[in-house]
This record gives sequence, structure tokens and C-alpha cells, in this order.
Amino acid sequence: MKIALIGATGFVGSAVLTELLQRGHQVTALARNPGKIAAQPGLTVVQASAQDAAQVQAAVQGQDAVVSAYNPGWAEPDLYNQFLQGSRAIVQGVRQSGVRRLLVVGGAGSLFVAPGVQLVDTPEFPAEWKAGALAARDALNELRNESALDWTFLSPPILLQPGDRTGQYRLGTEAPLMNGDQPGSISVADLAVAIVDELENPRHVQQRFTVAN
Repeated sequence: MKIALIGATGFVGSAVLTELLQRGHQVTALARNPGKIAAQPGLTVVQASAQDAAQVQAAVQGQDAVVSAYNPGWAEPDLYNQFLQGSRAIVQGVRQSGVRRLLVVGGAGSLFVAPGVQLVDTPEFPAEWKAGALAARDALNELRNESALDWTFLSPPILLQPGDRTGQYRLGTEAPLMNGDQPGSISVADLAVAIVDELENPRHVQQRFTVAN
């Protein structure tokens, strides 16, 4: 498949890039600074800002699917607004490009820990992650109203960490997956496996899902 990847230099995006290339897909990575991405067989890097819908549209034209692992950076002082601005530009750009398939990697904060209660709203939720988590939740709420795209939103488990690729994971939908009474976890390599599996065999079109080892 021909896949456009947004956020290829980030923690999740770099793992997705590796997984896509290992499986033989042709990847077009959008980057503000193309020099940050090393040349590899099967990879094309184009300069484009995820916050500019016209640039996204031009960069993803003709692709089979788009993966967005967009995050303006946890140190960004205006993270909430920058995150939402980018998310909206990506959706608009993909829609205008004619590509129908969009997979968005969001956060765990929008998972429901009780009826009507999302993780980001609990008192224990870390303050340093809150702005990004609120923005990702609002991006998901906007995606739920998007009918022109075959979108999927993936929420990682509560614990996302470096680690080995096992190729194994469990699937969930709206609630965090647990390991007994402990939060579920996954390696970023296995999160990338789940992302590429969903691209190759769509099971959650116009749905949110979550995973854990």
C-alpha cells in the first residue's frame, strides 16, 4: 500500500515508519524538517506542515491511506490549541485530497473508566499531560461527526513504553484494557503492529479502538 505518515519523527510515528517499511509498504512521510528523517528504501519525505490543510492535501494526494501520529510536542506552551489546529488541518487536508482512509493515533485520556467518566477527567490524571489529552479527546469528538472519511482513532493503553516487538496484543473499544487490577501496557513497537494491522485489514472503520499486550 501507499501510506502517508504524519509525525514520523515522534515516539509513535518513528515506530510506525519502521513497521510500515518492514512490511514492504511505500511510505510518504510529511515533515516540517525533512532532514530529520534518514533516507531509506521505500520512503519518500516531503516538506509539509500538518497545520496547513493545503499542504497536507498536496502531500497525501494519491495515497491509499494516511496515518496521523501528530503531536506538536509536550513542551509546546500552547499545546491544546496547536494540537487541535493540526488535527483539524489534517482531517480537512485528507478530505480534500480524495483519500478516504485516515487512522489517527490519539491518547488514552479519552478512554472511559466509568459510565460518562473519561480518564482525563479523573483527579489522578497527571497535570503535565492534561492539555494534550483534552485536545486529543476533542479531536476524537470531532472525528465522530466525520462522515466523508473512513477514519479510525486508536487510543494507546494507559502505559505506552519502549520495548520489544512481540506482534501480540489484545483489542478493546471504549474502556482502558487492564492487567488484573493494573493498567494495561504495550510497547511502542507493538502499538505500531496494531496500527499497520488495522491499515491492512480494517476492523474499526469510523470507530475508536484501544490495544494492550
